[in-house]
Order: sequence, then C-alpha cells, then structure tokens
Amino acid sequence: MNIQKFAPWGYGLLLLGLIAAPFVGAYPVFVMKLLCFALFAAAFNLLLGYTGLLSFGHAAFLGGSAYICGHAVKVWGLSPELGLLAGTLCGALLGWIMGALTIRRQGIYATMITLALAQMVYFAALQLKFTGGEDGLQGVPRGHLFGLINLRDDLTMYFFVLIVVALGFWLIMRTIRSPFGQVLKGIKENEPRAISLGYDTDRFKLVAFIISAALSGLAGSLKTLVMGFASLSDVHWTMSGNVVLMALVGGMGTMSGPLVGATVIELLENKIGDFGTWLADVTSVEWFNTIGGSVTMVTGLIFVVCVLLFRRGIMGELIAWLQRRGTGGGSH
Repeated sequence: MNIQKFAPWGYGLLLLGLIAAPFVGAYPVFVMKLLCFALFAAAFNLLLGYTGLLSFGHAAFLGGSAYICGHAVKVWGLSPELGLLAGTLCGALLGWIMGALTIRRQGIYATMITLALAQMVYFAALQLKFTGGEDGLQGVPRGHLFGLINLRDDLTMYFFVLIVVALGFWLIMRTIRSPFGQVLKGIKENEPRAISLGYDTDRFKLVAFIISAALSGLAGSLKTLVMGFASLSDVHWTMSGNVVLMALVGGMGTMSGPLVGATVIELLENKIGDFGTWLADVTSVEWFNTIGGSVTMVTGLIFVVCVLLFRRGIMGELIAWLQRRGTGGGSH
C-alpha cells in the first residue's frame, strides 16, 4: 500500500469532519481560530519545512496584516473580501521587504534579521494611532460578503473561513508539488548543487518568502474578522515562537503536520486549565489547578520532548513508521 493513494481520502475525511463540526457541538469561533492558525503554520512550514529558511519574524506578517485588514474594514468601510485582499497584500509586501534583506545571509544571521525586522513592526504597531496601541484595534465588523452574505452569523462565517483556509492549503500543496516546489526542496537539501545546475536560488527563496508571508497575512486577516479585533499579541515575537513550535510538533516538511501542530498547541492554550481542574478533582492534588496559568511552561516542556524524542514531529514520525512497515509514501 502507498500513503499517497490514501492521503486524498484522509484529507477528504478531515474536510467532512470540519463541515460537520458545528453540528456536533464544536464551538464555531474556536474552530475558526484554530483553522486560521493552521493556515499560518502551513505557510510557515512552506518556508522552513520545504525551503529550509528559518524565520523568527512571521508574527509581523500575521499581525501587520491583521491590523491592515481590520482598519480597512472598520475605518475605510471596505467589504470583507477587500479587507482580506488588503491584508494579504500587506503580508506579501512585508514578505518581499524582509525576504530581500534576509536571503543573502545564511544560518543564524538570516534568522536574526527576521527577528529584528519583526520587532520593528511590533514597535510600529505599539506607536501608531490606527492600531490602538496597547488596547489594540477593536470593534472590527464582519460585514457582508460581496454585499450579499451576512457574516455576523457564526455558522455562515465558519463555512466562509473553512473555504478560504481549504483554498490556502490547496495553493500550498500545488506549490510544493509543482516544478517550483521541487526546486525549493533541492535548495533545502543542497543549495550549492542547485546553484551549479543554473538555478537562481535567491530568486526562488524570495518568491517562497513572499508566498509564505502572503498566506500568513491571509491567516491574520481572517483571524481579525473572526474575532473582531487585532492586538499586539498577534505581532509579538512570542507569536513567531508559537508558529515554530506548531511546525515542530506537527512535523516539518509534511502537509498534515501544521494542522496537527496548530491543533495541539491551540488546545493546550485553551483547554489546559480545564485539564488541570480535572486532574485536581481526580487526584485531589490542588497544585493541578494552577496549570492553567502555566501554559508557557507546558508548551516549553512539549517542545523539549519533541526535540529529544520526536524530532520529525507527530506526523513525521507516523509517516516514517509507516514507511518502515513497507507502505512507502511521501510527505503528507
């Protein structure tokens, strides 16, 4: 059996599950937020998992686009689709600037440039009036899609977000499986050899940076419409750390890894308190009630465990195990 043959069935079942989720008790707003972060993690994974470029500045694309989309919809009165377009273009522009300054450096130097530039975006968001500073940009309306479909209804908004995220994943998958994507993989594995074959690796890396940034901007813009606000946490460096963690936990260089990683991290951040309360009730150990306030400690522990024991991530280890059993397959 071959994993590639069953991957479409797996994605199909996942899509059916997401379609049914609101009707079986799932909270639509939470699932929409999870989908936005899954797209964010997948966009980051395109850069790190398939191109080999580590960015600690992806929060700039998510948060910067979130502010632009929110301002465009709230203040300029643009429709939701135009707000999403404005946010995505903002992400692409920031990606072009950051990528152009980053790709000519290697290793830790390139990574630190992305972090420094992202911090500049953070301080700009803190100082500029339209962002609301520490209070954030609040009261962003969802509006009417194409002037017809009212997105204020959570169920309607849910299916709109699901369609947009699914299209985003499809675009990433098409990019990876295209000749362009194969060149990106070649650059990751052996850049000097790719150069010797005549490829302009800087140009390929810049395009990958722009695509990743644009999709991250789309994720941030969607999140703003879903939640109705954009805050400094969206553009803070810890958000860049979270997306790295999502990619590592789920499995870099796999399509399904970001989905799994985003789900694990978001469930931890939102449900760890409930889990601690349950443990306290079962074990009568009062300390477990404090776990909800120690999310950073728990996610850090998970990061250490993944690095030491599951270096390929959850889906990476699963795929490797199936391959050892003779199932073959690729990166899914």
